[in-house]
This record gives sequence, C-alpha cells and structure tokens, in this order.
Amino acid sequence: MKKPNVKEELKKSKGFIDEFKTFIKRGNVLDLAVGVIIGGAFGKIVSSLVDDIIMPVVGVIIGGHDFSNLSIKVGNASIMYGSFIQNIIDFLIIAFCVFVFVKLINKFLVKEHKEEVKKEEIKKSEEVLLLEEIRDLLKKNNKKK
Repeated sequence: MKKPNVKEELKKSKGFIDEFKTFIKRGNVLDLAVGVIIGGAFGKIVSSLVDDIIMPVVGVIIGGHDFSNLSIKVGNASIMYGSFIQNIIDFLIIAFCVFVFVKLINKFLVKEHKEEVKKEEIKKSEEVLLLEEIRDLLKKNNKKK
C-alpha cells in the first residue's frame, strides 16, 4: 500500500482552495444564490397553489376525493400515491413556469442579438468604402466610353 505524499496533498488542496476563491469572486455566484433562494420560495408558492387550490378543485370534480390521503396498503406499508400525484402536478407547474420564463428571456436575448448584428452590418470598414467608391468610379468611366 502506497503512503500518501503530504506535500502533494497540500498542493492539491491549495489549488482547490484557490479555484474556489476564484469561483466565489465571480459575480455569477451571487446570481446563483439569489436564483436558489427565489427558486425555493417559488417552489413553496407552487406547492401551496397545488395543495390548497388546484387539488381541492380536482377532488371536487372527480367526486370529492382528497388526493393527499389516497394510498394503497401493501402488508404493513402504505403507498401514498395521492401525495405522489400532487408532487407531479407541482413539478409540471414549476416546469411550465420555468419554460415560459426561459422562452421570454430567449426571445429578449435573440431580439437584442439581432439588433447588434444589424448595427454591425451597417458599419463598413474604410477599405470596403474605398473599394465601393472605386467600383462606382469605374462604372461611371465605362458608361462614358
């Protein structure tokens, strides 16, 4: 069995710590933290929407059943498939909201990118302008002859 080299291990951990410091210093970490916090709060809102509003309405529509208590007994264990159905609905609502949000962001970014491309197309280099001028002069001279 090979003995671990303490110097190599310290070097590796130092590199890892430096890499972590660089990661922390980036602005993306703050954005990620805000996203996680808002995502957690959004998840609670969606869970409340499903548990307190959608599922009771669905229960009334299908005959007054409460989904959260639906279960099947298998031996001594209970399979809570009603809770599973509520979690699926939670997921679908969150996935739909994220889809709509990403679609809106992408639409905005694509529009912004198209505007940048148009601005870049309008700007011509001095060489191109000079060549176009020479072309136009040559066309004029050919018409005169």
